[in-house]
Amino acid sequence: MKKLTVNQINEGKELFIASVSEEVDVDLAKSLRAGDRMLVDSDGLAFIYILEDDSNFYYLTFKQNTWTSLKKVTLENVRLVLDVGNNVQIELTSILEELAFLTENIEGNGNYGEAMEKAVQEVFH
Repeated sequence: MKKLTVNQINEGKELFIASVSEEVDVDLAKSLRAGDRMLVDSDGLAFIYILEDDSNFYYLTFKQNTWTSLKKVTLENVRLVLDVGNNVQIELTSILEELAFLTENIEGNGNYGEAMEKAVQEVFH
């Protein structure tokens, strides 16, 4: 499973654009598509959006330093697009709904760990 890490999210007029720190091969970039679901990495204090191609899944990690921008995306109800380089962008569909579900579920839920619960509470609530 390949991991990509969002290093910044830039605000546009009608959408926000996330970029990754890793270089993505052009063929892989063209084959990637949104997975429409998210996971939580409690140990790494991160949200993970699933990307996929025809045979693999890829973790797109949103660490704590991107959460303020993620909250702004949800508050403004705008699209979030991932720029994987090579003139390829992927709309991260369902991210608003997934993020809302996860942040609500984490609040008061010890299963995610105290550090994750506290970090989410500070940014999203």
